Amino acid sequence: MKDFAIVFASVAIAVLIVTAISEYFLIKLFRARRVGQKILDIGPNWHKAKEGTPFMGGLGFILSTLLIMAVFFLVKAIDGTSSEYIPLCLTLVFAVANGAIGFVDDYCKLLKKENEGLTSKQKLFLQIVVAAAYLTVMSYTGNLSTDLHVPFTDLYLRLGWFFYPIAILVLTGVVNGANLTDGVDGLASSITFVIGGFFAVVAFATGDEQLLILSAVLLGVCLGFLFFNFHPAKIFMGDTGSLFLGALVIGSAFGMGKELIGLLISAVFIIEMLSSFLQILCFKLFHGKRLFRMAPLHHHFEKCGWNEYQVVAVFSFAELVFCVLAWFAL
Repeated sequence: MKDFAIVFASVAIAVLIVTAISEYFLIKLFRARRVGQKILDIGPNWHKAKEGTPFMGGLGFILSTLLIMAVFFLVKAIDGTSSEYIPLCLTLVFAVANGAIGFVDDYCKLLKKENEGLTSKQKLFLQIVVAAAYLTVMSYTGNLSTDLHVPFTDLYLRLGWFFYPIAILVLTGVVNGANLTDGVDGLASSITFVIGGFFAVVAFATGDEQLLILSAVLLGVCLGFLFFNFHPAKIFMGDTGSLFLGALVIGSAFGMGKELIGLLISAVFIIEMLSSFLQILCFKLFHGKRLFRMAPLHHHFEKCGWNEYQVVAVFSFAELVFCVLAWFAL
C-alpha cells in the first residue's frame, strides 16, 4: 500500500507541476499572439468582459499528461510489465483523440475569429468514430466485457453485440456533457477534480493500479489548471480540454468495467447536456417558449442571480453527492 501511495503521489504531483508550468507559458504565448476567446452575443451579457481571454488551455494539460505518462510507460517497459497497462494506454489514447477533435474545433474558431468551429454533426461523427475504435480495440485485446453491471446490485446484463451502440451513446454523451459544462470559470475542472477524487478512493480500496494512475492524472491536471482557470480565469480550456477530460472520466469507468457507474459519476455533465436538449425541444414544440432562462443549466442559475463562485460550489457539491451514491452503487 505504501508503494501504491508513492506511485499515486508521484504521478499526481508531476502532472500538476508540469500542467501549471505549461499553462503559465501558454498564457504568455497566447497573449503575445492575441489569441483570445470570442464570446457569443446570446450568452450572459456579463460574460462579454471575458472576451479576449486566451483559450485552448487544454493543450497544456494534455501535453503534461503525455509527457508524464510517457515516462511512466518507459519505466514499465524497462521492468518488462508494460503489456499489463494496455487498458490504461487505450483510455489515454481515447481521451487524447477526443482532445484532438476539440483542438480542431478550437482552431477553426481561431481561423474564423468567432465562437463557431466544427458543426455539431461533424463533431458528433468524429466522436462516434473515436468511441467505436476505442471499444473495438478494448474488446480485441480482451479488456472489455459486454456484460453490463447493474448499479446497487450484483447483477449483470448479458447484452452481447447490443452493448456496443449503448456504449457509444454513453461515451459520446458524457464527452459532450463535459463540453457543455465548460461555461463558467473553474466549473468543468472543479467537477472533474471531484470525480478524480472518487476514482482515487476506489483505486485505493480495490487495489486497481491503472485506475489509480488515471485518478492521479485527473487530479493533477485539474488542480494545475485551476490555478489559472478559477474566477477570474486567465485561460479557458476550450473544447480541446473539455472533450479530453470528459473522455478521460468516462474512459476510466469503462476501464473499471462499471459503465453505468460512469453515468452516475458523470451525472452533472449529463444534466447539463439534457438541460440544453430540453431547452431546444421546448422552444420548438411550444413556439419559442423556454424551459430555463438560459441553457445549459449553469447559465440558468447565473440568470437567477448566482455568481460564478456559487455555481461552481453548488455544482461541485452536487457532483460529490453523486460520487457518494456511486460508491454505494459499486
